[in-house]
Amino acid sequence: MSAPAHRHEDAVARYFEAWNAEDPAARAKAVAAAWTEDGGYTDPLADVRGHEQIAALIAAAREQFPGSVFRLAGAVDGHHHIARFAWELVNETDGSAPVAGSDVITLDEQGRIRAVLGFLDRVPAGA
Repeated sequence: MSAPAHRHEDAVARYFEAWNAEDPAARAKAVAAAWTEDGGYTDPLADVRGHEQIAALIAAAREQFPGSVFRLAGAVDGHHHIARFAWELVNETDGSAPVAGSDVITLDEQGRIRAVLGFLDRVPAGA
């Protein structure tokens, strides 16, 4: 695998580390490792910037779906400073995946996320 492909996969791995961090301190550290200082996250339900807002968004999602983890659903596809990937939010107790989507990320020169553009493919009613 080429260095650019590893760059995309590494960035996505850091992204999931942030989304799956349960402890607030670990989450803050993971967000800082994954995103640039002024990085952003935008999907149909949120539009936030900066480490604090991103960490708060992740905390809210984890509170809404306790006992669930975000998992990659397929391969990471990337070129230049852009990658896309699909994901699912999987309940660790019963294996259900009530939420699924796909994201496009842009990276800086060091491989940190500048922006996430998220799309929700499956969301439970009332979420």
